[in-house]
Amino acid sequence: MKARSGLLLMCLGLAACQGSNPYVATSNPLPPAPPHAANTFDRSAYPAPPRDYGRYRSWAWLNGQLPPGSAWADSAQVAEAVSNALDQRGLRPLHDNRPADLLVSANLHLETRLRQVQDDYGYYGGGYGGGYRRYGGGYGMYESVPIVRTYQEQVVVVRVDLFDAGTGQPVWSASAETASQGNQSQRADAIQEAVEKAMSAYPPS
Repeated sequence: MKARSGLLLMCLGLAACQGSNPYVATSNPLPPAPPHAANTFDRSAYPAPPRDYGRYRSWAWLNGQLPPGSAWADSAQVAEAVSNALDQRGLRPLHDNRPADLLVSANLHLETRLRQVQDDYGYYGGGYGGGYRRYGGGYGMYESVPIVRTYQEQVVVVRVDLFDAGTGQPVWSASAETASQGNQSQRADAIQEAVEKAMSAYPPS
């Protein structure tokens, strides 16, 4: 009797499983694409193409202005250093009304840096017959005591910025620094050195 009751319950369970599902999946159709979608190109969805620096052949000062001068160096010195560095990289200045490929901006200013120097001072310690002596007849062990000194130093910082003359977008920029001490002749060499350091990575590889 129990077996028949169990079999009857199983049959009823199977019949319930085969009944209709009250939940019905429905969805709305996707709206049609706008007519202009096939002709629209989304540039933001793709990486920017690599810049062709080889197409830049000429340059002019941004807004027609030379680099600003300062009490440390005049405008002509900075302009000459930048012009020489650009010329070494195949970029020629334009002095007429033709459009240049690049617009150049440069500036020079002084900044203060904190430097640290470590000095090692040695002595003989724990020896025989001489105590703490560096020289003499005693025998001992050499030890060093590092002393760190901090001082301030003024440096010259030169920054060069290049812009695409057609689009106005920045193309490349760099800065470098050098020591600020010296007379007028040494300052001119320092400017040349700083500009050359800044331009050493142009064009990017």
